[in-house]
Amino acid sequence: MGRLDDRLDAVRGAMAERGIDLLALGPGAHMHWMLGWHPHPDERLTLLVIGADMAEFVVPSVNAEQAAAHAGVPTIPWRDEDGPADALRNVARRAGRVRRLALDEAMRTDFALPLVAALGGPDTVFAAEVTGRLRMIKDADEIAALRASARLSDDAMRAAWAAVRAGATEAEIGQAARKVHEAAGARTAFMLCAGGPNGAFPHHATGNRPLADGDAIVLDMGAFLQGWPSDMTRMACAGRPPEGYEEVHAVVERAWQAAADAARPGVPAKAVDLAARGVIEKAGYGEYFVHRTGHDMGLEVHEPPWITATSETPLAEGMVFSIEPGIYIPGRFGIRLEDIVVLGEGGPAPLSALPRDLHVSE
Repeated sequence: MGRLDDRLDAVRGAMAERGIDLLALGPGAHMHWMLGWHPHPDERLTLLVIGADMAEFVVPSVNAEQAAAHAGVPTIPWRDEDGPADALRNVARRAGRVRRLALDEAMRTDFALPLVAALGGPDTVFAAEVTGRLRMIKDADEIAALRASARLSDDAMRAAWAAVRAGATEAEIGQAARKVHEAAGARTAFMLCAGGPNGAFPHHATGNRPLADGDAIVLDMGAFLQGWPSDMTRMACAGRPPEGYEEVHAVVERAWQAAADAARPGVPAKAVDLAARGVIEKAGYGEYFVHRTGHDMGLEVHEPPWITATSETPLAEGMVFSIEPGIYIPGRFGIRLEDIVVLGEGGPAPLSALPRDLHVSE
């Protein structure tokens, strides 16, 4: 059996377990996971629909030839001058009675609503219950691709560190890292460089603020290498760290280690968050830890399960997720230490080989 056949079997098994009669995916990560490809998303209705004994790719005729070459399932084209209504009615006829429909949560509304109408208004759930759950567990090839992307970002982070000096702007430091990604053919997904007081904003927009001597810098970056992302955060300082920095950095590192120690197959995701949060709260910085401890990663940088204090999702071998505790002190600095880890039988292993130590520029 090929990969598509294996994944169709897995999807149909998950659908049967949850009483789902039809799954509909738009161009995006769910479709890409199924087919190894997805067309450029635009306003023309494009759907991969999967039932217990059918799978069809509804596509605009202008993309039909390309889709047929990639899809591995029958294509159902529709023409611009006709619109997709007849194609959807034909899908509904072949699908039979659909009581429960799983919809891609990232699908355009003007794809989803016409399909729901054509099917007679079935109950709807999200594809997260089907493909989302299956995508949580990565195979060996996926893990290898994610590790390669992480190691490229190690090099990009080293380039950013080398650019850190008093007077350099946040944008200049970020550009040093971007060049490493681009030279390897990767597409930078995001590049956060937050110096001094800007580091207290977890999602600061990198700007042209020049670094002052003694500024601590949050560097959070990610890029897609051959379609697979990275995501990592490290710290640097332009000269001697500010007063109290070493203490806070040590607290965040202890929180990271506590989270990693808590991450084991079978435990709920919330145990990881609570372990990190407990360390930070005990040290007196609880009010300054203002986000979740992590997120899964695969074809997308952010995927479920979310590593939050309320997530009951059990962890499993093969999951790949971030551990990224942080402390953000307004007006002073922020510290976030983030690694993407792959969960094995004995616990998590970082994909990055770069230490989480502070880099101090000369």
